[in-house]
Amino acid sequence: MSAPFDYDFDMDEMSVALSYVMMAVASRPDPTIVPKKEEMEEEAKLGKEEQGNERGEVAPKDDQAKINANHRKAAEERFAQKESKERTLVCIEVKPWDVDQDLMELWKKITTSITQDGLKWGESCTLVPVAFGIKKIRCTFTMGVNNSSDDVVEAIEAMEDEVQSVDITSMNVL
Repeated sequence: MSAPFDYDFDMDEMSVALSYVMMAVASRPDPTIVPKKEEMEEEAKLGKEEQGNERGEVAPKDDQAKINANHRKAAEERFAQKESKERTLVCIEVKPWDVDQDLMELWKKITTSITQDGLKWGESCTLVPVAFGIKKIRCTFTMGVNNSSDDVVEAIEAMEDEVQSVDITSMNVL
């Protein structure tokens, strides 16, 4: 005896999924039913009681404004604290003009002369060969939200007699 129709697995999965959707929809209240006026008034009374303090007194509008101001101030403090912790790690390459230049001395000069609030230089640098015996300085620094990497690059490039160019190779938010 043969089956009157072929069994379709996709159709069976769709019917199971549809039954889940129907159960979820059935558990929600019908949005077309409008609550009665008495029910709405009772809910409003309950809402007012919940807004009161421990003794059941409702706070005046002036007190509510103070509460809102305190909440706003606390939120701003949390935001400022979070922002102060944000740091950015920047890797730069400094190319000198001359092959005979002492690059470690140049790096020490850069790290000691360029200072800003929130700017911290890495503990060491690496000398990377470029070509024909010329090397470049690769170093890192971290900066806060209020610092600009462009300001640091411009300050290094201001050392025109010793620095040919400065390139930012990477920036990572920590």
